[in-house]
Parts: sequence; structure tokens; C-alpha cells
Amino acid sequence: MRRTRMAAACIAASTLLASGCATTSAGTKGGDAFVFAIKTDPGLLDPAQAKNGSSYTAVSLAYDTLVSTDASGRIVPGLADTWTVRPSSVTFALHKGATCADGSPVTPDTVAANVRYITNPKNQSPAYGILVPPDMTATPDNAAGTVTLSTPRPYSFILQSTRYLFIVCGAGLKDRRLLSKGTSGSGPFQLTSAEPNQSYTYIRRKDYTWGPAGVPVADRPGKVVLRVLPSEGTIANELLSHHLNGAMLAGPDRARVTNVPGLTATDQQNGTHEFFFHQGPGHPGSDPAVRKALLAAVNLTDLGAVVTSGTGRPPTGLVTQPRPCTGDTVTGHLPDYDPHAAAQQLDAAGWTQPSPGAIRVKNGRKLTFRFIYSSSGGETMAAAAEYLADAWKQVGADVRLRAVSDAAYFQVEAIEQNWDLNWAPLGVTLPSQLTGLLSGPFTPDGNNFAHIRNTTYDRLTAKAATLPVEVGCPLWNKAETALFKNADLIPVVDKTQTVAAYGATFRISSGMFAPTTIRMTGGSR
Repeated sequence: MRRTRMAAACIAASTLLASGCATTSAGTKGGDAFVFAIKTDPGLLDPAQAKNGSSYTAVSLAYDTLVSTDASGRIVPGLADTWTVRPSSVTFALHKGATCADGSPVTPDTVAANVRYITNPKNQSPAYGILVPPDMTATPDNAAGTVTLSTPRPYSFILQSTRYLFIVCGAGLKDRRLLSKGTSGSGPFQLTSAEPNQSYTYIRRKDYTWGPAGVPVADRPGKVVLRVLPSEGTIANELLSHHLNGAMLAGPDRARVTNVPGLTATDQQNGTHEFFFHQGPGHPGSDPAVRKALLAAVNLTDLGAVVTSGTGRPPTGLVTQPRPCTGDTVTGHLPDYDPHAAAQQLDAAGWTQPSPGAIRVKNGRKLTFRFIYSSSGGETMAAAAEYLADAWKQVGADVRLRAVSDAAYFQVEAIEQNWDLNWAPLGVTLPSQLTGLLSGPFTPDGNNFAHIRNTTYDRLTAKAATLPVEVGCPLWNKAETALFKNADLIPVVDKTQTVAAYGATFRISSGMFAPTTIRMTGGSR
């Protein structure tokens, strides 16, 4: 991707851009700028169209959500001060006096307009049906200062889902074209300049007095600068030379910023590595006996160490931390590593070896798996694919590897469907976000790309979805376990990433800042 010059002129101020130019010098205690690295350009700055982690990082600074979460994952006030939850609705009392960055008031009508936009299929919001239920409606009461979000049927996570509903207000709500390069939100920072593929600069809103608890307004940095740095090697260099105040690293360069005087580095979960068998007719993975046998043939702990270079953690569930439903749904529910037993199970399933070391055959057909994985996973992903292929070769399976670009992945996975094994980390924040992917209509007509048919999972999730979170969580957890027991998908290892900081403290989770926690603490360059 071609980079623009560091000294490029600021983009002209528009309705959504206050005056100001980006700075690339990291701040120190009492300084003005907090400088943070993102690996890709956020693209469109409309939160309803956010499609990648950098997009969420960028919008989380300038937009409020109705509720937020604290460090433990507990729901805390955001744009709403209080809320009342019912089985199929939640009513929010908005903070009186909350305003958009342009000075216009944030009202119940404002929130309702955002919900209507996302739930209109014509707008093709990635949040539609995933973060926001497709049948959700919003009823504003401007006189009372409340807005009620409702679904036709009870929905367990009706409150938790609003954590990801960023509220557009002011001019951007009237003309969303303005959000291509600017922000129009009620959050604690306002975008002042945008240099695509280079940097994004925000200024602190001195009038922001609502939202989740954090550092006092006066103690927040005067500016936040997001620098687009695709290379983690470059990011590490910039941290070590004190040109950055923060970044997230997932690759081997994370070791360079760990245990370094002046830098703090903490590890957090970053999703789960998992793979799926295609269970459609004619695919060898349609037989659960074959799936379970092949899982017994591979040491999943060693496989996890390969794909994460030893930085992973044992998986405990499919939902990214912090989870609304706590507990371990994985441990004890996957086959033990036993290649000898795996070979016996394949024999029992009718897949026999004509001779020692040969590929197994059943009814004249070889036991062959076409294994797809993302080429963006790099060397560790390729090494993991080779490791898995070799383990299965030892028990008589032929594995044909294919690295697929991110741009072509959907075509191969959902349209062509010419795969038998798919390494596809999902990365969800609520259990309900999985149901459309793991049940229901198969691709290409639906989103069930692995053609999973698990009646226990379907029954438990259908019941759990109608119950309050505290009552439904045991059922959501049992539903996940049912998938593992049937070898429908295999969680290999939890990914981790290192959050590094210099001269600042802040909290970021799932790529989203808790912007009121950003504080400059000191450090010398």
C-alpha cells in the first residue's frame, strides 16, 4: 500500500473536522498527544459500516455507546445513565445534557435513528443481524428522555449487544456521506484531521462530562493520534524509540517490547484459533466417527504452540474475553491424543489401509482432506497446517493444503465450497453471534458454512435465547460443549496479544478503547 508523506498537508476542515494537524511525537506526562499504532487504515469512519479492528479503534474514540464495560466486563453507564431490562426489551434513560461534538443535543430520537439505519437491510451494515438483531425496533420518548429497544421475542443479550451500538449524531446523522472522512459523535474525542494510510488526529472535548468513569477530563491528553503502521517490526521500533505511547502486537516482535525499562507490556486474549470440518454430503467430515478419530491423531497442545509460537493459552470457550457467560466449555470435551486409537477408529469407520503407510480407502475412495487457511496468518499458520497434515498422514489421511487470500476467502469458503477442513477463527463477543454461523441454513443460502447439524446445540441455544442472561448462561455453555463433543468445530488455542505502553495508561479491549481511561503518566525520550 503506497504511503503518503509524513508532512502531508492537513485535510481541509469540513462539517465534521475541527481545525488541526496530526502530530507524530509521543506525549509524556503533562504532554499534549497520546500516540497509538494501528496496523491497517480504518477506512470509512461510519461506525455502522465498521469492518475491521482498526475501524473499531478509530470510532471508539469519537462515539459513545449506550452502555460500556469496566475492566472486569461488568456493564456500566455510557450515553445512558440507567436502564431497565425486560425479556424482550431494554429501556435506557439518557444522560441529560449529552451533546454531539457539533453542540447539537443527543436525544432518544437520535438513538432510534441509529437503530433504524442499522436494521434497514438496504444500508448493508455489517452490524445487522450480528451486533444488532435484525428485528430490533426503537421507541423514543423525548419528553421522558428514554428510548426503548425491543425485539419480537425474548433476547438474552438485549442489553449486552448495545455495547457495540455506536451512536452517530448531529450533521453525520442527517448526511452519512460526511462520515467517509470525519466523525459525528458524542464521545470524549473529536477527529480533527484524517490522512488515510498515514494518521488520524483527535482533540479532547473539554465539555464531555458523561459516560463511563475514568480519569478527570483535564487529565486526559489534549490530542490522540492514531498512526497507521502495518509492520509490527516498525511498531516495536517506534515504541522502543519512544515515538509511540501504545500499540498491540501479536507476532514475534512482541518479545522486543516485553521486560523493557520504561515500557509496560500486558497480555490479553485475542480470540481463538479453531478449525471446522465440512459436514456436507460427500465430504469425509460428514461422519462424526472420522472427525473424532482424526482429532485423536493430533496433539492439539503442540499444534496450538506451533500456530502461536508458544504465546497461546489453553482454550476455554468460543467467545472473546471478557465473556458475559463465564466458565470453561472446552476442557475435558475433546478427544485425548492417541494415534493408535485414532487408527483403530478409522478402521471401524470403514477406512482401511491397503498397506502400511498407504492412504486409507473406503468404497474405492481415498481419505482426502482439502485444507484451506488464510494466507495472512503468515509463517506460523503455514507451519501449523503442515503439522496437522503430517499428523494425519501418520494415520493414513491425505491432506492437501491451500493458503487462500483474505479477499478470496468468502468465495472459496461459502460459494465454491471446495474444502473439507477450514481453519477459521471467528472472534465473537456474545454467544448469540454464533448461532447463525453454526446452525440454520447452509451456505450459500445461509451462513452455516460448515453445514453443521447439531440438534442439541440448536435446542439449547433456542431455549437460552429466551432467558435472562443469568439464567440462560448455563444453557449457552452447554450448547458450546455439545459442539465440541460432536467434533463440529475444534478450538485449538486462545490467541494472545501484547498491549504495550510508554508514558501512558489506557484500557483497550476487542480493539475498542475505553477512551476515558487514557492518561499520560510520564517517561523521558
